[in-house]
Amino acid sequence: MLLCLIIICPIGCDIADSKGVIKLVTVEEFKELDALRDVQLLDIRTPEEYKSGYIEGYRNMDYLSDTFKEEMETLDKSKPIVIYCRSGGRSGRCATLMLEIGFKEIYDLEGGIIQWKAENNPVIVNSEN
Repeated sequence: MLLCLIIICPIGCDIADSKGVIKLVTVEEFKELDALRDVQLLDIRTPEEYKSGYIEGYRNMDYLSDTFKEEMETLDKSKPIVIYCRSGGRSGRCATLMLEIGFKEIYDLEGGIIQWKAENNPVIVNSEN
């Protein structure tokens, strides 16, 4: 039986079990994680969403793609991973899936890129086809 511990705190929540931890983080916490060495950075929106504006340094891997689970196998499950989507819904589901398949330390941006932009943080726009 999988036991989950949910801790509600002022900045979000942590979900931990014997496999690993999911931490919902604020934009400020997210910026600090993004600067860490040896962390994987992942934007899980569609390629079209990614082109419309993304956070520098983040690799795009479409959560809605049929090949998403196979693509996740290219990532190192033992290293921390920082993820975001548009508003936080997909990344929450993705974080749970990542925990289930063996990722140990997952950080999820609360409010997604919408919150990132609302706090006047920069995005890169890629209009290439």
